[in-house]
Amino acid sequence: MTSKVISIVLGGGQGSRLSPLTATRSKPAVPIAGKYRLVDIPISNCLHSGITRIYVLTQFNSASLNKHIKNTYHFSSFSDAFVDILAAEQTPTSGGWFQGTADAVRQSLHHLAVHEFEYVLILSGDQLYQMDFDDMITKHIEAGAEISIATIPVDAADVPGFGILKTDENSMVSAFVEKPKSNFESWASEVSPEMEAEGRVYLASMGIYIFNRKLLYELLEGNDRTDFGKEIIPQSIVDHKVLSYQYEGYWTDIGTIPSFFDANLGLTDEIPKFNLFGENHIYTRARMLPPSKVSGTTLNKSIVADGCIISAKTITRSIIGIRTRIGVDTEIENCYVMGSDNYQTLEQIAELKLSNSPIMGIGNRVKIKNAIIDKNTYIGDDVSINCGELLPDGDYGTHTVQDGIVVVKKRAIIPNGTVI
Repeated sequence: MTSKVISIVLGGGQGSRLSPLTATRSKPAVPIAGKYRLVDIPISNCLHSGITRIYVLTQFNSASLNKHIKNTYHFSSFSDAFVDILAAEQTPTSGGWFQGTADAVRQSLHHLAVHEFEYVLILSGDQLYQMDFDDMITKHIEAGAEISIATIPVDAADVPGFGILKTDENSMVSAFVEKPKSNFESWASEVSPEMEAEGRVYLASMGIYIFNRKLLYELLEGNDRTDFGKEIIPQSIVDHKVLSYQYEGYWTDIGTIPSFFDANLGLTDEIPKFNLFGENHIYTRARMLPPSKVSGTTLNKSIVADGCIISAKTITRSIIGIRTRIGVDTEIENCYVMGSDNYQTLEQIAELKLSNSPIMGIGNRVKIKNAIIDKNTYIGDDVSINCGELLPDGDYGTHTVQDGIVVVKKRAIIPNGTVI
C-alpha cells in the first residue's frame, strides 16, 4: 500500500523554542545524537516503511537543510523515489510565508499534483520516535477511514500539553479538545492493559496524520484554515471518518531546549528508549571520516561519533559529535558536544596557540557540565562552564541559559580561563 502514499514532513516555523540552535539553521537541520539531523528521523521512518516519495517543507534558514538533503538521499535513476525540499515561495495564488501546518500543505499541493497517489502522510520534523507507517496505512484502509491520527496514551499530568481525542469502541474519533487544563476525566479512552496500568488513559495527538487524497484537497482548497491541529482535525470529526491509530512505543517532541537535551542524553542510557542500534537504523549523510582516537580518557555511558581526537580526563553521560577535538585533563559531564564541520590544519593550530587563542574544539583542563556545545566552537584552556551555582536564564552573547542548561552558540569563542 505504501506505493500509493506520498509523505510530507513539516519543517516547522522559526523554531524560536530551540533558539539559539536555530539561529543559523532550520529546525529539521539541528544535529542530533552526534551525527544525524532531526529531519533524518521522519525520513528514516518513511524509508523503513517503504514510503520513498517524500517532500520536506521549510521556510526559515533552509540552506543547511537543502545541503544535507542533497548530500544524503540519493536514489537510483530507475526509481521514482525522492526526498525533495519545498521552501515557501511566492506564486500567483500565494503570498509566500506559510501561515500554519495546513497552509504549508495547501501551498504545496500543486507540487503533489504531478504524482499518482491515494494517501498523504503528514509528519512533524521535530520528533524522536520509530514507527511502522505501513501498519498505520493498513489500519487506515481496513477501517475505511478518511483521516487517521497517530495517538499516544498519556497520563493526567501530560494532558494539558496536548490535543486530546475521545474514541469509540472501533477506535473512531468522536471528539477532540485542544490542551484541556481541567475537568478532562471524561475524556479517557480505551487503551491497552499495559497503558491502563500506568494511568495512561488519555489519547494525545502526535501530529502525525494520514489523509485520503480527495478529502485533503476538499478540506484545504477554497478556504483560509491554516492549522491541522486547531482547525482541520476538530472540524472534520463531525462529517468524516477519523481513525485513532494508537502507538505505544517511545515518542517525544523535541521542540524545546530541555526536551532536546533530555532526548539526546537519554540515548546514552544502558538500554535507551530510542534504539540507535536496531534494524530500523537512522539514515544520514555518509561521511568519509577517520575513526575516533581516544588517549587516556575514561569514558562512561557516552556516545562518540566519527573523526574525533580526544585526550580528555573523563567524559560521563555525554554525546560527542563528529570531528570533536578535546584537550588533556578536561572533564565533561551531562553534555551534548555537536562537533565541527571541518578540521583545522596543524599550521592553523600552531598559529592560534602562539597568539594564546583557543583552537576549534575544547581545550585543556576544561570542566563542563549540563551543556550543549554547538558546532565549530572555540573553547579555550582552563574554562569552566556550568560547574557552580545555578545560572539565571538569559542570553549572554556567546551562550544562553535555559532551565539550568548552558547552550554555547555556534562558532562562539570562549577565551582561556573563562568561567560561565
